[in-house]
Amino acid sequence: MTPPPRALLDDLLDDLRAEGDRLWAAVSGLDEAGWATPTPAPGWTVATQVAHLLWTDEVAVLAAAAITPEGKDAWDALVLQALEDPMGFVDQQALEVARLAPTALLARWGAAREALPRALRGVPEGQKMPWFGPPMSPTSMATARFMETWAHSLDVYDALGTAPERTDRIRHVAHLGVRTRGFAYSVHGLDAPTEEPRVELTAPSGEVWAWGPPDAAQSVTGSAWDFCLLVTQRVHRDDTDLVATGADAEKWLTIAQAFAGPAGEGREARG
Repeated sequence: MTPPPRALLDDLLDDLRAEGDRLWAAVSGLDEAGWATPTPAPGWTVATQVAHLLWTDEVAVLAAAAITPEGKDAWDALVLQALEDPMGFVDQQALEVARLAPTALLARWGAAREALPRALRGVPEGQKMPWFGPPMSPTSMATARFMETWAHSLDVYDALGTAPERTDRIRHVAHLGVRTRGFAYSVHGLDAPTEEPRVELTAPSGEVWAWGPPDAAQSVTGSAWDFCLLVTQRVHRDDTDLVATGADAEKWLTIAQAFAGPAGEGREARG
């Protein structure tokens, strides 16, 4: 049985906090040199990764407030600013915020982390908030914030030599990865196949998660961890254990993308 929307939102926000707490523990004791450590994302340091998360949390709070006339003005002003550089605006904000001193960066991120759950819970049930793409429900926004927090945390852990925690919380990322199949095709200028594939993924706990019709001709199987790495473009297709049955399923795995924006470049194969 699917939980009611508010219960699902609460579960998502609890999992988002858990992911954020782990990242906070990894970075809160860093000195300035630690914050300046390069991550696998070209040109992005540990500070840039955290700055991106905090800025996007702040923007999500603005979007939640945009359901009121006063909040709509602030949101519209931000959108107009973004339209001046639609391809580079988000990255530029991360780079700007990353210039803050570590203590200021942490303080601002902490404030954003506290404000986001309040803002999402304050959106009336059934109402959607504006975003840079289609409007989003609070649940969809929380899912997106979880996905980004998890993915950007991986880059930070990689930079710091810290092993990521493998938990079933990644189901949120896996679900988003499956649901964004059509989007992944669209950002590559392609039409998505009309036939829905079967996706069966093994969670860190050993549980099997499944989407799509059991008798689908096209399918994807393998570890949920590798699938989540792939749809967030933290690993090359060749470095996963995923098995695709059918040409359409294999094509999807080469272009999979769960995050908004233009087609990402992905990561190079370990070779």
